[in-house]
Amino acid sequence: MEIQSPHLDRKGSPKMRWVMLSFAFMATVLNYVDRLAFNYLSAQGQLRNLIPDDAFGYIATAFFIAYMLSNLFSGFVIDKLGTRLGYSLCMAFWTTSALLHALARLPIHFGICRFLLGIGEAGNWPAAIKMVGEWFPPEERSTAIGIFNSGAAIGAVVAPPLIAFLGMHYGWQTTFIVIGILGYIWVAGFWFTYYTPERSVRESRARIIPPVKLIKTRFVSWFTLSKFCMDPIWYFITFWLGRYLVEVHGWGLAKIAWFAMFPFLVADLGNVLGGLFTQFIIKKGMPVPKARKMAVGIFGSMLALSLILGPIVISTPASALIVLSLAGFGYAAYTANSMAFPGDVVPQSATASVWGLASVGAGLGGALFQSLSGIALKNLSVSHNYAFAYNAVFIGYGILALLGVYIILFRIGPLVKNESLHQYVQ
Repeated sequence: MEIQSPHLDRKGSPKMRWVMLSFAFMATVLNYVDRLAFNYLSAQGQLRNLIPDDAFGYIATAFFIAYMLSNLFSGFVIDKLGTRLGYSLCMAFWTTSALLHALARLPIHFGICRFLLGIGEAGNWPAAIKMVGEWFPPEERSTAIGIFNSGAAIGAVVAPPLIAFLGMHYGWQTTFIVIGILGYIWVAGFWFTYYTPERSVRESRARIIPPVKLIKTRFVSWFTLSKFCMDPIWYFITFWLGRYLVEVHGWGLAKIAWFAMFPFLVADLGNVLGGLFTQFIIKKGMPVPKARKMAVGIFGSMLALSLILGPIVISTPASALIVLSLAGFGYAAYTANSMAFPGDVVPQSATASVWGLASVGAGLGGALFQSLSGIALKNLSVSHNYAFAYNAVFIGYGILALLGVYIILFRIGPLVKNESLHQYVQ
Protein backbone atom coordinates (compact mmCIF):
# COMPACT_ATOMS: atom_id res chain seq x y z
CA MET A 1 0.00 0.00 0.00
CA GLU A 2 1.00 3.65 -0.35
CA ILE A 3 3.14 4.96 2.52
CA GLN A 4 2.41 8.64 3.04
CA SER A 5 4.06 11.46 4.95
CA PRO A 6 1.81 12.83 7.70
CA HIS A 7 3.10 16.37 7.24
CA LEU A 8 1.63 17.13 3.82
CA ASP A 9 -1.80 18.31 2.66
CA ARG A 10 -3.56 15.34 1.03
CA LYS A 11 -5.90 17.34 -1.21
CA GLY A 12 -3.36 17.81 -3.99
CA SER A 13 -3.21 21.49 -4.91
CA PRO A 14 -2.85 22.46 -8.61
CA LYS A 15 0.66 23.76 -7.92
CA MET A 16 1.76 20.53 -6.25
CA ARG A 17 0.97 18.45 -9.32
CA TRP A 18 3.73 20.27 -11.19
CA VAL A 19 6.14 19.63 -8.36
CA MET A 20 5.29 15.93 -8.51
CA LEU A 21 5.61 15.91 -12.29
CA SER A 22 9.06 17.50 -11.98
CA PHE A 23 10.21 14.45 -10.00
CA ALA A 24 9.09 12.14 -12.81
CA PHE A 25 10.85 14.39 -15.31
CA MET A 26 14.14 14.37 -13.36
CA ALA A 27 13.93 10.61 -12.80
CA THR A 28 13.56 10.12 -16.55
CA VAL A 29 16.55 12.40 -17.21
CA LEU A 30 18.67 10.35 -14.80
CA ASN A 31 17.31 7.13 -16.29
CA TYR A 32 18.72 8.05 -19.67
CA VAL A 33 22.00 9.44 -18.36
CA ASP A 34 22.59 6.15 -16.52
CA ARG A 35 21.49 4.16 -19.57
CA LEU A 36 23.67 6.02 -22.07
CA ALA A 37 26.85 6.52 -20.05
CA PHE A 38 28.26 3.13 -21.02
CA ASN A 39 27.30 3.62 -24.68
CA TYR A 40 29.29 6.84 -25.04
CA LEU A 41 32.21 5.75 -22.88
CA SER A 42 32.59 2.60 -24.98
CA ALA A 43 32.38 4.42 -28.33
CA GLN A 44 36.07 5.39 -28.21
CA GLY A 45 39.16 4.87 -26.08
CA GLN A 46 39.91 2.11 -23.57
CA LEU A 47 36.41 0.61 -23.48
CA ARG A 48 36.07 0.73 -27.30
CA ASN A 49 39.10 -1.54 -27.62
CA LEU A 50 37.63 -3.90 -25.02
CA ILE A 51 34.13 -4.09 -26.53
CA PRO A 52 33.69 -4.67 -30.32
CA ASP A 53 30.37 -4.13 -32.15
CA ASP A 54 29.02 -7.65 -31.70
CA ALA A 55 29.87 -7.68 -27.97
CA PHE A 56 28.26 -4.24 -27.64
CA GLY A 57 25.09 -5.62 -29.22
CA TYR A 58 25.05 -8.59 -26.83
CA ILE A 59 25.62 -6.34 -23.81
CA ALA A 60 22.71 -4.16 -24.96
CA THR A 61 20.65 -7.32 -25.32
CA ALA A 62 21.40 -8.21 -21.68
CA PHE A 63 19.92 -4.85 -20.68
CA PHE A 64 16.74 -5.42 -22.66
CA ILE A 65 16.26 -8.99 -21.49
CA ALA A 66 16.33 -7.67 -17.93
CA TYR A 67 14.08 -4.78 -18.96
CA MET A 68 11.60 -7.27 -20.40
CA LEU A 69 11.67 -9.55 -17.36
CA SER A 70 11.34 -6.66 -14.94
CA ASN A 71 8.31 -5.31 -16.78
CA LEU A 72 6.54 -8.61 -16.09
CA PHE A 73 6.29 -7.63 -12.43
CA SER A 74 7.41 -4.02 -11.91
CA GLY A 75 4.05 -2.48 -12.82
CA PHE A 76 2.17 -4.82 -10.48
CA VAL A 77 4.65 -4.16 -7.67
CA ILE A 78 4.23 -0.41 -8.11
CA ASP A 79 0.43 -0.72 -8.19
CA LYS A 80 0.63 -2.76 -4.98
CA LEU A 81 3.18 -0.65 -3.08
CA GLY A 82 1.99 2.71 -4.34
CA THR A 83 3.81 5.40 -6.26
CA ARG A 84 5.96 6.73 -3.42
CA LEU A 85 7.51 3.48 -2.24
CA GLY A 86 7.53 1.77 -5.64
CA TYR A 87 9.20 4.66 -7.47
CA SER A 88 11.80 5.10 -4.72
CA LEU A 89 12.78 1.42 -4.81
CA CYS A 90 13.16 1.48 -8.60
CA MET A 91 15.45 4.50 -8.53
CA ALA A 92 17.55 3.12 -5.67
CA PHE A 93 18.01 -0.21 -7.48
CA TRP A 94 19.05 1.19 -10.86
CA THR A 95 21.27 3.84 -9.24
CA THR A 96 23.18 1.12 -7.39
CA SER A 97 23.46 -0.85 -10.62
CA ALA A 98 24.93 2.20 -12.39
CA LEU A 99 27.54 2.54 -9.65
CA LEU A 100 28.56 -1.10 -10.07
CA HIS A 101 29.76 -0.35 -13.62
CA ALA A 102 32.80 1.28 -12.03
CA LEU A 103 33.92 -2.17 -10.83
CA ALA A 104 33.57 -3.92 -14.22
CA ARG A 105 36.71 -5.04 -16.10
CA LEU A 106 35.53 -7.52 -18.76
CA PRO A 107 32.66 -7.52 -21.29
CA ILE A 108 30.78 -10.10 -19.20
CA HIS A 109 31.03 -7.81 -16.16
CA PHE A 110 29.42 -5.00 -18.13
CA GLY A 111 26.76 -7.42 -19.34
CA ILE A 112 25.89 -8.25 -15.72
CA CYS A 113 25.79 -4.57 -14.77
CA ARG A 114 23.60 -3.75 -17.73
CA PHE A 115 21.27 -6.60 -16.82
CA LEU A 116 20.86 -5.20 -13.29
CA LEU A 117 20.38 -1.71 -14.68
CA GLY A 118 17.57 -2.97 -16.91
CA ILE A 119 15.84 -4.60 -13.93
CA GLY A 120 15.70 -1.27 -12.11
CA GLU A 121 15.10 1.13 -14.99
CA ALA A 122 12.02 -0.70 -16.23
CA GLY A 123 9.98 0.65 -13.32
CA ASN A 124 10.41 4.31 -14.23
CA TRP A 125 7.60 4.51 -16.80
CA PRO A 126 4.94 2.48 -14.96
CA ALA A 127 5.58 4.59 -11.85
CA ALA A 128 5.53 7.89 -13.72
CA ILE A 129 2.37 7.00 -15.65
CA LYS A 130 0.68 6.00 -12.39
CA MET A 131 1.75 9.34 -10.93
CA VAL A 132 0.24 11.25 -13.86
CA GLY A 133 -3.02 9.30 -13.46
CA GLU A 134 -3.15 10.28 -9.79
CA TRP A 135 -2.51 13.99 -10.37
CA PHE A 136 -3.86 14.96 -13.84
CA PRO A 137 -7.33 14.76 -15.50
CA PRO A 138 -7.69 12.75 -18.77
CA GLU A 139 -7.62 15.74 -21.14
CA GLU A 140 -4.28 16.91 -19.72
CA ARG A 141 -2.52 13.55 -19.43
CA SER A 142 -0.93 13.49 -22.89
CA THR A 143 0.65 16.89 -22.16
CA ALA A 144 1.81 15.84 -18.68
CA ILE A 145 3.17 12.58 -20.05
CA GLY A 146 4.93 14.46 -22.84
CA ILE A 147 6.58 16.72 -20.26
CA PHE A 148 7.90 13.94 -18.02
CA ASN A 149 8.84 11.77 -21.00
CA SER A 150 10.81 14.68 -22.45
CA GLY A 151 13.24 13.82 -19.68
CA ALA A 152 14.36 10.92 -21.90
CA ALA A 153 15.38 13.34 -24.64
CA ILE A 154 16.88 15.79 -22.15
CA GLY A 155 18.84 12.95 -20.59
CA ALA A 156 20.07 12.00 -24.05
CA VAL A 157 21.06 15.66 -24.60
CA VAL A 158 22.81 16.00 -21.26
CA ALA A 159 24.57 12.65 -21.48
CA PRO A 160 27.07 13.30 -24.34
CA PRO A 161 28.73 16.46 -22.94
CA LEU A 162 28.45 15.33 -19.32
CA ILE A 163 29.82 11.85 -19.97
CA ALA A 164 32.53 13.15 -22.32
CA PHE A 165 33.68 15.76 -19.79
CA LEU A 166 33.76 13.36 -16.86
CA GLY A 167 35.26 10.55 -18.93
CA MET A 168 38.06 12.64 -20.44
CA HIS A 169 38.96 14.43 -17.19
CA TYR A 170 38.32 11.84 -14.48
CA GLY A 171 38.08 8.44 -16.21
CA TRP A 172 35.18 6.13 -16.88
CA GLN A 173 35.08 4.63 -13.36
CA THR A 174 34.58 8.02 -11.70
CA THR A 175 31.94 8.89 -14.28
CA PHE A 176 29.76 5.98 -13.17
CA ILE A 177 30.20 6.94 -9.51
CA VAL A 178 29.18 10.58 -10.08
CA ILE A 179 26.01 9.79 -12.01
CA GLY A 180 25.08 7.21 -9.37
CA ILE A 181 25.28 9.77 -6.59
CA LEU A 182 22.77 11.96 -8.45
CA GLY A 183 20.23 9.14 -8.26
CA TYR A 184 20.52 8.85 -4.48
CA ILE A 185 19.88 12.59 -4.16
CA TRP A 186 16.65 12.14 -6.16
CA VAL A 187 15.50 9.29 -3.89
CA ALA A 188 15.93 11.44 -0.78
CA GLY A 189 14.03 14.40 -2.25
CA PHE A 190 11.18 12.27 -3.63
CA TRP A 191 10.72 10.22 -0.46
CA PHE A 192 10.12 13.29 1.70
CA THR A 193 7.91 15.09 -0.84
CA TYR A 194 5.59 12.71 -2.67
CA TYR A 195 2.06 11.81 -1.61
CA THR A 196 -1.07 10.60 -3.37
CA PRO A 197 -3.74 13.35 -3.55
CA GLU A 198 -6.88 12.65 -1.54
CA ARG A 199 -9.14 12.40 -4.59
CA SER A 200 -7.03 9.55 -6.00
CA VAL A 201 -6.28 7.52 -2.85
CA ARG A 202 -9.37 5.29 -3.03
CA GLU A 203 -9.04 4.50 -6.74
CA SER A 204 -5.27 3.91 -6.55
CA ARG A 205 -5.87 1.33 -3.81
CA ALA A 206 -8.60 -0.55 -5.68
CA ARG A 207 -8.43 -4.25 -6.39
CA ILE A 208 -5.38 -5.32 -8.42
CA ILE A 209 -6.25 -7.01 -11.71
CA PRO A 210 -4.31 -10.26 -12.36
CA PRO A 211 -1.85 -10.05 -15.27
CA VAL A 212 -3.47 -13.01 -17.08
CA LYS A 213 -6.81 -11.17 -17.16
CA LEU A 214 -5.14 -8.01 -18.48
CA ILE A 215 -3.09 -9.65 -21.22
CA LYS A 216 -6.18 -11.49 -22.51
CA THR A 217 -7.86 -8.19 -23.36
CA ARG A 218 -7.56 -7.02 -26.95
CA PHE A 219 -6.18 -3.64 -25.93
CA VAL A 220 -3.32 -4.92 -23.77
CA SER A 221 -2.20 -7.71 -26.12
CA TRP A 222 -2.06 -5.50 -29.23
CA PHE A 223 -0.61 -2.57 -27.29
CA THR A 224 2.20 -4.88 -26.18
CA LEU A 225 2.88 -5.90 -29.77
CA SER A 226 2.92 -2.26 -30.89
CA LYS A 227 5.66 -1.50 -28.36
CA PHE A 228 7.62 -4.52 -29.60
CA CYS A 229 7.73 -2.74 -32.97
CA MET A 230 8.11 0.92 -31.99
CA ASP A 231 10.34 1.16 -28.93
CA PRO A 232 13.40 -0.68 -30.36
CA ILE A 233 13.70 2.12 -32.93
CA TRP A 234 14.32 4.70 -30.23
CA TYR A 235 16.65 2.31 -28.42
CA PHE A 236 18.70 1.92 -31.59
CA ILE A 237 19.02 5.69 -32.06
CA THR A 238 20.02 6.30 -28.45
CA PHE A 239 22.33 3.28 -28.07
CA TRP A 240 24.08 3.41 -31.45
CA LEU A 241 24.25 7.12 -32.31
CA GLY A 242 27.73 7.54 -30.82
CA ARG A 243 29.10 4.53 -32.68
CA TYR A 244 27.39 5.63 -35.89
CA LEU A 245 29.10 9.01 -35.79
CA VAL A 246 32.46 7.36 -35.08
CA GLU A 247 32.21 4.52 -37.60
CA VAL A 248 30.54 6.32 -40.52
CA HIS A 249 31.69 9.92 -40.10
CA GLY A 250 34.95 9.52 -38.17
CA TRP A 251 33.97 11.72 -35.24
CA GLY A 252 35.72 11.66 -31.87
CA LEU A 253 34.15 11.74 -28.41
CA ALA A 254 34.73 15.48 -27.96
CA LYS A 255 32.82 16.31 -31.17
CA ILE A 256 30.08 13.84 -30.39
CA ALA A 257 29.64 15.55 -27.02
CA TRP A 258 28.41 18.74 -28.67
CA PHE A 259 26.58 17.58 -31.79
CA ALA A 260 25.01 14.23 -30.83
CA MET A 261 22.51 16.11 -28.68
CA PHE A 262 20.56 17.60 -31.60
CA PRO A 263 18.32 14.61 -32.41
CA PHE A 264 17.38 14.50 -28.75
CA LEU A 265 16.68 18.24 -28.51
CA VAL A 266 14.27 17.86 -31.43
CA ALA A 267 12.78 14.76 -29.80
CA ASP A 268 12.22 16.85 -26.69
CA LEU A 269 10.10 19.22 -28.76
CA GLY A 270 8.19 16.21 -30.02
CA ASN A 271 7.33 15.12 -26.50
CA VAL A 272 5.79 18.46 -25.64
CA LEU A 273 4.27 19.43 -29.01
CA GLY A 274 2.87 15.95 -29.55
CA GLY A 275 0.97 16.17 -26.28
CA LEU A 276 -0.15 19.75 -26.89
CA PHE A 277 -1.37 18.86 -30.39
CA THR A 278 -3.72 16.23 -28.99
CA GLN A 279 -4.86 18.47 -26.14
CA PHE A 280 -5.62 21.20 -28.72
CA ILE A 281 -7.75 19.03 -31.02
CA ILE A 282 -9.60 17.60 -28.01
CA LYS A 283 -10.46 21.13 -26.87
CA LYS A 284 -11.68 21.85 -30.41
CA GLY A 285 -14.25 19.10 -29.97
CA MET A 286 -12.62 15.94 -31.29
CA PRO A 287 -13.37 12.88 -29.10
CA VAL A 288 -10.40 11.72 -27.04
CA PRO A 289 -10.09 8.26 -28.68
CA LYS A 290 -10.12 9.71 -32.21
CA ALA A 291 -7.66 12.44 -31.25
CA ARG A 292 -5.22 9.93 -29.77
CA LYS A 293 -5.29 7.73 -32.89
CA MET A 294 -4.96 10.66 -35.26
CA ALA A 295 -1.90 11.87 -33.38
CA VAL A 296 -0.13 8.52 -33.28
CA GLY A 297 -0.91 7.96 -36.96
CA ILE A 298 0.64 11.27 -37.99
CA PHE A 299 3.71 11.12 -35.78
CA GLY A 300 4.35 7.40 -36.18
CA SER A 301 4.31 7.81 -39.96
CA MET A 302 6.80 10.68 -39.65
CA LEU A 303 9.14 8.34 -37.78
CA ALA A 304 8.78 5.58 -40.36
CA LEU A 305 9.22 7.73 -43.45
CA SER A 306 12.23 9.62 -42.11
CA LEU A 307 14.11 6.34 -41.62
CA ILE A 308 12.99 4.71 -44.88
CA LEU A 309 13.78 7.78 -47.00
CA GLY A 310 16.70 9.00 -44.90
CA PRO A 311 19.44 6.96 -46.62
CA ILE A 312 18.56 8.69 -49.91
CA VAL A 313 19.48 12.13 -48.51
CA ILE A 314 22.21 11.27 -45.98
CA SER A 315 25.55 12.37 -47.39
CA THR A 316 27.11 14.34 -44.53
CA PRO A 317 27.04 14.22 -40.72
CA ALA A 318 24.69 17.21 -40.74
CA SER A 319 22.16 15.52 -43.02
CA ALA A 320 22.36 12.36 -40.91
CA LEU A 321 21.60 14.32 -37.77
CA ILE A 322 18.63 16.02 -39.48
CA VAL A 323 17.15 12.67 -40.51
CA LEU A 324 17.62 11.22 -37.03
CA SER A 325 16.15 14.40 -35.52
CA LEU A 326 12.97 13.98 -37.58
CA ALA A 327 12.80 10.35 -36.51
CA GLY A 328 13.28 11.34 -32.87
CA PHE A 329 10.55 14.00 -33.10
CA GLY A 330 8.12 11.50 -34.61
CA TYR A 331 8.85 8.83 -32.02
CA ALA A 332 8.60 11.23 -29.07
CA ALA A 333 5.33 12.80 -30.24
CA TYR A 334 3.93 9.33 -30.92
CA THR A 335 4.94 8.14 -27.45
CA ALA A 336 3.53 11.17 -25.65
CA ASN A 337 0.13 10.05 -26.92
CA SER A 338 0.49 6.27 -26.71
CA MET A 339 1.51 6.52 -23.06
CA ALA A 340 -1.90 7.99 -22.31
CA PHE A 341 -3.69 4.91 -23.68
CA PRO A 342 -3.77 2.87 -20.42
CA GLY A 343 -5.39 5.72 -18.49
CA ASP A 344 -8.12 5.95 -21.15
CA VAL A 345 -8.94 2.23 -21.09
CA VAL A 346 -8.17 0.54 -17.75
CA PRO A 347 -8.81 1.46 -14.09
CA GLN A 348 -6.27 3.71 -12.39
CA SER A 349 -5.23 0.84 -10.12
CA ALA A 350 -4.05 -1.07 -13.23
CA THR A 351 -2.29 1.66 -15.24
CA ALA A 352 1.20 0.77 -14.02
CA SER A 353 0.46 -2.93 -14.50
CA VAL A 354 -0.69 -2.44 -18.09
CA TRP A 355 2.28 -0.28 -18.97
CA GLY A 356 4.59 -2.84 -17.41
CA LEU A 357 3.04 -5.68 -19.42
CA ALA A 358 3.16 -3.68 -22.64
CA SER A 359 6.78 -2.82 -21.95
CA VAL A 360 7.59 -6.51 -21.94
CA GLY A 361 7.06 -6.16 -25.67
CA ALA A 362 9.45 -3.21 -25.72
CA GLY A 363 12.08 -5.16 -23.79
CA LEU A 364 11.71 -8.23 -26.01
CA GLY A 365 11.93 -6.11 -29.14
CA GLY A 366 14.90 -4.23 -27.74
CA ALA A 367 16.74 -7.45 -26.88
CA LEU A 368 16.05 -9.01 -30.27
CA PHE A 369 16.76 -6.01 -32.47
CA GLN A 370 19.83 -4.85 -30.55
CA SER A 371 21.46 -8.22 -31.24
CA LEU A 372 20.30 -8.25 -34.85
CA SER A 373 21.58 -4.69 -35.30
CA GLY A 374 25.01 -5.62 -33.96
CA ILE A 375 25.23 -8.70 -36.17
CA ALA A 376 24.01 -6.83 -39.26
CA LEU A 377 26.39 -3.92 -38.76
CA LYS A 378 29.37 -6.19 -38.21
CA ASN A 379 28.69 -8.35 -41.29
CA LEU A 380 27.49 -5.64 -43.69
CA SER A 381 30.38 -3.33 -42.77
CA VAL A 382 32.80 -6.11 -43.74
CA SER A 383 31.08 -7.00 -47.01
CA HIS A 384 30.34 -3.38 -47.96
CA ASN A 385 31.09 -0.50 -45.56
CA TYR A 386 29.67 1.10 -42.42
CA ALA A 387 27.60 3.68 -44.33
CA PHE A 388 25.83 0.91 -46.29
CA ALA A 389 25.36 -1.15 -43.13
CA TYR A 390 23.73 1.65 -41.14
CA ASN A 391 21.50 2.70 -44.06
CA ALA A 392 20.20 -0.85 -44.35
CA VAL A 393 19.42 -0.90 -40.63
CA PHE A 394 17.66 2.49 -40.87
CA ILE A 395 15.33 1.18 -43.59
CA GLY A 396 14.59 -1.97 -41.58
CA TYR A 397 13.58 0.07 -38.56
CA GLY A 398 11.41 2.35 -40.73
CA ILE A 399 9.44 -0.65 -41.98
CA LEU A 400 9.07 -1.84 -38.38
CA ALA A 401 7.60 1.57 -37.47
CA LEU A 402 4.96 1.27 -40.21
CA LEU A 403 3.90 -2.05 -38.71
CA GLY A 404 3.60 -0.44 -35.28
CA VAL A 405 1.38 2.35 -36.66
CA TYR A 406 -0.83 -0.20 -38.43
CA ILE A 407 -1.36 -2.07 -35.14
CA ILE A 408 -2.45 1.06 -33.28
CA LEU A 409 -4.78 2.30 -35.99
CA PHE A 410 -6.43 -0.96 -37.02
CA ARG A 411 -5.83 -3.74 -34.48
CA ILE A 412 -5.78 -2.33 -30.94
CA GLY A 413 -9.50 -1.51 -30.87
CA PRO A 414 -11.28 1.60 -29.57
CA LEU A 415 -9.48 3.61 -26.88
CA VAL A 416 -12.46 3.75 -24.54
CA LYS A 417 -13.17 2.61 -21.01
CA ASN A 418 -13.08 -1.19 -20.67
CA GLU A 419 -16.26 -1.82 -18.70
CA SER A 420 -15.31 -5.38 -17.74
CA LEU A 421 -12.04 -4.31 -16.11
CA HIS A 422 -13.65 -1.36 -14.32
CA GLN A 423 -16.37 -3.60 -12.92
CA TYR A 424 -13.73 -6.08 -11.73
CA VAL A 425 -12.07 -3.54 -9.41
CA GLN A 426 -15.32 -2.29 -7.87
